[in-house]
Amino acid sequence: MEEVVFGRPAAQAVAELARRAGAERVFLMVSGTLHRETEEIARIRAALGNLCAGVFDRMPPHSPRRAVIEAAAMARDAKADLIVTVGGGSITDAAKAVQLCLANDIRSAEAMDALRPVKGPDGVMGPPPCNPPKVRQITVPTTLSAGEFSAFSGVTDERRRVKEVLSHPGIIPAAVILDPALTVHTPEWLFLSTGIRAVDHCVEGICSPEAHPYADAQALRGLALLVSGLKRVKADPADLQARLDCQLGSWLSMAPLATGVPMGASHGIGYVLGAAFDIPHGHTSCIMLPSVMRWNKPANAARQAMVAAAMEQPGAEAGDLLDAFIGGLGMPRSLSAVKIGKEHFDRIAEQAMGTPWVPRNPRRIEGPAQVREILELAA
Repeated sequence: MEEVVFGRPAAQAVAELARRAGAERVFLMVSGTLHRETEEIARIRAALGNLCAGVFDRMPPHSPRRAVIEAAAMARDAKADLIVTVGGGSITDAAKAVQLCLANDIRSAEAMDALRPVKGPDGVMGPPPCNPPKVRQITVPTTLSAGEFSAFSGVTDERRRVKEVLSHPGIIPAAVILDPALTVHTPEWLFLSTGIRAVDHCVEGICSPEAHPYADAQALRGLALLVSGLKRVKADPADLQARLDCQLGSWLSMAPLATGVPMGASHGIGYVLGAAFDIPHGHTSCIMLPSVMRWNKPANAARQAMVAAAMEQPGAEAGDLLDAFIGGLGMPRSLSAVKIGKEHFDRIAEQAMGTPWVPRNPRRIEGPAQVREILELAA
């Protein structure tokens, strides 16, 4: 990533960055709602002028493979030399996958199997042998899930209803533009719940046994900005400074992942809830994070105390604080609230063991039975 721009209108910043990059055919991947119901995309197109080579606005939640392939085909036909995304995390992740599809001439959902991570000589999963992306990405996020700050892409394989993580160092966006004015159009539940997704990044990063001071400093500051900012946005949706604080907190929340600190069971179980049950990303964190914290406490009480202090309630139970904070924003706090009953717990637990993060949870998870213990807490 080359830069993060904030405090300037998105249309102006997109046009300046595109021209500076020497782009001649800019392909937009955007929120359909923003495109149809607001003037925001029209402003960006007008600022780009004849540089705009096409628009894709049909990306469903969780970035399904078929839609990624459709977007890649349109970008290929448009001879795109730059992708600009405007919208939430599913659009951002899809565009990262499109970069890999373009570079490796992948034209079908089945052919995307070639992009799955492979185990290296050191036993660590990483990118498969493939061509690096040549078409870079500029991202204008309208939610707070913060995927734009990583070199990972979550894409759903519809055949198996499993969300897979694709990765390559070249797919991280070249630039991110944080414009709080665009987020005013984001539905309240989506903005606030993805804010909890960013809180989840901070908290699981701080609480990891692999945490380190550089990531801690940013995640703790990010958590403080998010807690304050989300409360203020809930109280006054027109407060642009509060929205920008949330965006800055979201950016800082990615420091752990960006510097090698793994996430834990909240993220891992969340992947399954999203892919198998279509639960939005943000809601998975609202539901799972407090229960994961309570289950993990025997393994990382000192780290959890750092979370409570960052939330300005030193000495309190971090899991309880998070639960109350999430409830105060009006977000769901249990699996039953999203109509997931105990009859699904065995399936969720089995699939969660196959995610990248459950095996690296702070309190060791040996098998599905322990995942089920967490699910029972969140029931």
